[in-house]
Amino acid sequence: MDKSWMKTSRTTQSYADGVKSFLLFAVTNLESNEIPCPCVNCLNHYSFKADDVEFHLFSKGFDQTYRRWIKHGEIDEPAGEELHTESFFDSGVPLDAAETIKMVRATEENFDEDHEKFQERLMDAEKPLYEGCHTFTKLSALVQLLNLKTKHGGSDKFFNELLVLLKQMLPEGNEIVKNTYEAKKILKSMGAGYTKIHVCINDCILYRKENKDLTVCPTCGESRWKVDERTKKLYDNTPAKVMWYFPIIPRLKRLFQVKTTAEDLRWHATSSKTPGVLRHPSDSPAWKAIDDKYPEIADDPRSLRLGISTDGVDVNRGNRNHSVWPVLSVIYNLPPWLCMKRKFIMLSLLISGAPGNDIDVFLEPLIDDLELLFEAGVETYDAYAQEQFTLRAVVLWTINDYPALGTLCGCPYSGFRGCVVCREETKCIRLPFSAKQCYAGHRRYLPYTHPFRKQTEAFNGKQELEVAADPMTGEQIYEEVQLISNKWGKGLRCTDSEIPETSTGRGGKIDKRKRKNKEKPPYWKKFNIWFRRLRYWRHNSVQHCIDFMHIEKNVAESLVGTLLNLPGKTKDGLKARKDLNFLGLRPELQPKQNKNNIVLPAACYTLQKDEKEKFCDTLYNLKVPQGYCSNFSSLVSLKDKKLVGLKSHDYHMLMQQFLPIAIRSVMPEPTRYAIIRLCFFFKSICSKEINVEELDKLQEDLCVTLCLLEKYFPPSFFDVMLHLTVHLTREVKLCGPICFRWMYPFERCMKVIKGHVRNKTYPEGCIAEENIVEETIEFLSEYQKNITTIGVPTKKHSSADGSPGSAGRSVEVSPELLSKAHLFVLLNTPEIEHYIEEHMKFLEKEHPGSRLNDLTKKQSTTFGKWLRNKVS
Repeated sequence: MDKSWMKTSRTTQSYADGVKSFLLFAVTNLESNEIPCPCVNCLNHYSFKADDVEFHLFSKGFDQTYRRWIKHGEIDEPAGEELHTESFFDSGVPLDAAETIKMVRATEENFDEDHEKFQERLMDAEKPLYEGCHTFTKLSALVQLLNLKTKHGGSDKFFNELLVLLKQMLPEGNEIVKNTYEAKKILKSMGAGYTKIHVCINDCILYRKENKDLTVCPTCGESRWKVDERTKKLYDNTPAKVMWYFPIIPRLKRLFQVKTTAEDLRWHATSSKTPGVLRHPSDSPAWKAIDDKYPEIADDPRSLRLGISTDGVDVNRGNRNHSVWPVLSVIYNLPPWLCMKRKFIMLSLLISGAPGNDIDVFLEPLIDDLELLFEAGVETYDAYAQEQFTLRAVVLWTINDYPALGTLCGCPYSGFRGCVVCREETKCIRLPFSAKQCYAGHRRYLPYTHPFRKQTEAFNGKQELEVAADPMTGEQIYEEVQLISNKWGKGLRCTDSEIPETSTGRGGKIDKRKRKNKEKPPYWKKFNIWFRRLRYWRHNSVQHCIDFMHIEKNVAESLVGTLLNLPGKTKDGLKARKDLNFLGLRPELQPKQNKNNIVLPAACYTLQKDEKEKFCDTLYNLKVPQGYCSNFSSLVSLKDKKLVGLKSHDYHMLMQQFLPIAIRSVMPEPTRYAIIRLCFFFKSICSKEINVEELDKLQEDLCVTLCLLEKYFPPSFFDVMLHLTVHLTREVKLCGPICFRWMYPFERCMKVIKGHVRNKTYPEGCIAEENIVEETIEFLSEYQKNITTIGVPTKKHSSADGSPGSAGRSVEVSPELLSKAHLFVLLNTPEIEHYIEEHMKFLEKEHPGSRLNDLTKKQSTTFGKWLRNKVS
């Protein structure tokens, strides 16, 4: 039977005739109303009527590997019939055509309203790049080229010129695209897309749903359309402000269309767990609390757990600063080595300008989808189980820097109630000369019988009798905020606090005027959208996580600045010493009047000149493996005796690894001991595996460490960042290891997002378009075997084929070199020392009167043979 038609294009007459003959053959042999469907999707696993099978074979293609039709009645090949066993090279269909067709089929949902365009993509998936090409189709070549462009950050101009050059290099009549615009247009049709939503210029409302057809904001009265600031000209149909929304539901559904990813999303339920050990968020009480409260989430391991992060990115728009706020989503169902990778961190929202307290307005589309995913779920196909299921999802927590955390949850993040965990119980005093708040007083976290509680002179002159208050639960917070009436928009006066907040919407500062009344202002600024819309939010153990990265960076910066007495970064100085005088603490450190000069007595926490030289010299001469951290010799200024240009990860390595080494021989021992204890805490809390039983001891050690620091450092040293360290252990106990809740992976993604800006006049549009291309390539690359994904990079020390870069290789060495290597090993082995001495005595007897130098040379050539005879 002639089967060569299977490899021809589905648009040819031979393919149509072949399908007709196949269906006739199958129906005749099986004598059934339904036959197995051999299309590239069904693969004979599902049976349909002949008409439906015919539709599948034309829309999806015939499985190229199904050469013997044994499931349709074929038993043996007729002896006298010629077998068509020609290869793909003879048929003219490239080798990767089947993979590319399957890739296009996975994006069929995008073409519901444009079936003709879907047929075009299918033809591109089958069409050779040029006549006689056996390796690439038009579409697979395009995906590979765009993958290289995105991976290495190539510009559109460069890619245009590359395409022109390739067009000239390839044979005439090749199918390569003409320019970048055409390439992105093809790829964008297969992507999940985005939605542009118009926003009020004052962030009052989104023009969607019931406000979709409005032209004037009902809250502030501003026009929906752009107005020229000088001429007051109105530009119809040109929105004053736009937000980009990348729908999260189709992106989550796509994860389950890839078999390997769908399997990885079950890892949290199938992996082995060690009782009492936290190594993944699925081991944490926060995860289990949602499972216990909502069985419909717990029953299906495919229910997704998400984290949300946001922060501002300055894209430097022309001659003025302009910030955009990406909102990123991360999936925690994946194994630890995948879930924080760039591939699985999805851009969900792109906000133009700093939203401030009105961020809830921008979050509405995302919250709508999250609410749908929790309440009703979405029908999704699981490629691993090959079945339909109802996809559900919950958000476990948000991850942000400290100001963004306060903005999202709607509470103060500075001032006398600056701790978002202690809230109303925050212990804070105002330092009049330094003009800042001091968050000392950590003795209240110690056990009630601890001796530090009774000491007075070493601390604030008083005994500590208070006990730290317990943090508020989600239910308690909900009871407090549910009656608050929200008012959105910049420049609108809040009657409760009489504080108008105005902002340019482009990262401008908030103008706060003094309060007219003397009453204590309310703690909560708003009834945030998380509590309002997500029914499960109040049951989360921790709603908004404190970011460890920024805490460690700020604490390390303050500590190093104080040790080296760096102007602008030190927490010590004349104002800090005057605060000591005002508080009546540490008379030995208070400023002294010496005639016309004011003298500041030397403090135990400030390095002397020779100590600074030792400190800087130690860091300058550090030798670490490649890729371990930055080159610290470029960050140390030996001339000025200071550190310059350190990034967050540099402070991370300094605090956890290098600082205890650098100060080991400087400073008084008690001060040095307290600093090293703090470094050890940061290192311990960052472990990838946490033993729950050790956390209480770790917390107690930290509280003692903070009290020791209060003994030696001035009150101005204790800002809110240092105070927040006391709450880190609680979050680890509830949420799992810190490495799943810090900002490092999100900051890396935001750096990539910032790099997408090619046109500074339209930064948001550049980011949106590049993001669509990247995530589409990530999805399509799962169907191309020879493409390396962008979001899960290979290890730095791996070779091109994936093997370790340091893998051993066989080399031939001379007998002389081998003998020297053997001798070197023997001479540096402690167990051989007495044999070396015995051999030397043997040589002295054999060669009496010889010089020591001659005997040593003789020993280097004869010791190996002598030792072999000695021990045999």
